[in-house]
Amino acid sequence: MTIEIHQPELERRMQAEIQSGHFRDVNELLTKALDALQEKGGSVIQRPPHPGESLVDVCAVASGWADDLELSRNPSTGRLVDL
Repeated sequence: MTIEIHQPELERRMQAEIQSGHFRDVNELLTKALDALQEKGGSVIQRPPHPGESLVDVCAVASGWADDLELSRNPSTGRLVDL
């Protein structure tokens, strides 16, 4: 996979972290960043579902992703009915 970085400041920060010895290479830096995101409750997928997995297992991976969505019906979108 090729990743392009279009922000010079971001590339400079990454190079500085590697040169300072905090990380051995870009792979380690990205791994640590993704691990930290996952620990904070980010939306990094742990693993793709495998064929033959139960639906419960597949849904468990996405559990909590939409907890902040409001999914109640909006009553103002109803249509008038003339009887």
